[in-house]
Amino acid sequence: MILGKVVGNVWATRKDEGLNGLKLLVIKPIDYHTNQVLSTFIATDSVGAGIGDMVLVVRGSSARKTIDKGNAPIDASVIGIIDEVEINEGL
Repeated sequence: MILGKVVGNVWATRKDEGLNGLKLLVIKPIDYHTNQVLSTFIATDSVGAGIGDMVLVVRGSSARKTIDKGNAPIDASVIGIIDEVEINEGL
């Protein structure tokens, strides 16, 4: 699972039919351990997240299981909106 922040929306009038009806979000991953800047990616949204929300994302085959479209070309999906993150810096 990946922690990330929603930084944008994607609208596509022409896309694979498996993506019809799905909300697409631009996610910026957050790495609290190294503070490294990571590349953004696109994820489907199954929980109603919006720009500015910190979210929990799954990738790979787990992402397709979050919706009822098993053959859709999805490799990332938002599965939770995070309220708070607690990090122990000493570890």
